[in-house]
Amino acid sequence: MRNILKKQGGFTLLELLIVIVIIGILAVLIVPNLASGPQRARDGQRKSDLRNIKTALETYFNDKNAYPATTGELASSTPPYIKTVPTDPKGGAAYGYTTTGTPASSYALTATLENKGDKEIKAGTADTYEVTSAN
Repeated sequence: MRNILKKQGGFTLLELLIVIVIIGILAVLIVPNLASGPQRARDGQRKSDLRNIKTALETYFNDKNAYPATTGELASSTPPYIKTVPTDPKGGAAYGYTTTGTPASSYALTATLENKGDKEIKAGTADTYEVTSAN
């Protein structure tokens, strides 16, 4: 009976330390990606929102030969060009919209991204994503 108990052994301290180190390395690699996931998702929503607004603006321009003074006119005009004008997914603020010319012949839509490393951030800015008119 004693021989059987002596042959059964557990893990050595070294083996346990190696496993703990491997788990620690994996955690260091995975946790930052999980933490930035919601930010990247909101940034994706912002980009999609601006593309939807751009489509409505271009349709408005084709019908009226000018861009609206505000994006709110897209939803309030008859017929509406967009059901509701999207807002920022985190704070609910309106996206930036500026026009040039009288009547408005071009525009720029802007959103502030949370992921500062996004490749589509406008040059010369820290966190601005911009969509401009086709004109």
